Amino acid sequence: MDDTGWALATADGQFRFQGRTLRCALGKGGVVPAARKQEGDGATPAARLALRRLLYRADRGPPPACAVPVEPLAPQDGWCDDPADRAYNRPVQLPFGGRHEALWRSDAVYDLIGILGWNDAPVERGRGSAIFLHLARPDYAPTEGCVALSLPDLRQVLAAGLRGVEVRLDP
Repeated sequence: MDDTGWALATADGQFRFQGRTLRCALGKGGVVPAARKQEGDGATPAARLALRRLLYRADRGPPPACAVPVEPLAPQDGWCDDPADRAYNRPVQLPFGGRHEALWRSDAVYDLIGILGWNDAPVERGRGSAIFLHLARPDYAPTEGCVALSLPDLRQVLAAGLRGVEVRLDP
């Protein structure tokens, strides 16, 4: 298997890519084996997660250089995290009747959102949704299950050709 463009993230908050080791934030529920990942557990799945595409806030910065398709976010963009809804683990337009997450946020966390390939081919209800690669908070507080990097680090790895992240339980 060709690992060109793949990063390794480990449960100790290390993100390794092209010889560099960066700090990352992971889920508040820790890293769990992929088979144990469930909606709402706050965990990051230990899995190989392809970077499908990148969304960005055009009002907060230019589009990043990236090896995958790049699309601007809009205020009505959301993501369905309701296992009972047929749009589960898919983008939706707001307002939306099912449980969802707004992608246009007042904080900077979603100024860049890498859509990672988790539970999307096919979607299985309740197996977890919205596993993103996004911006870390300044204190690297845990995420809801996503992988998060600082803005300079995320822009650098995207520009260097990041194609996905393999998350592992151990270093």
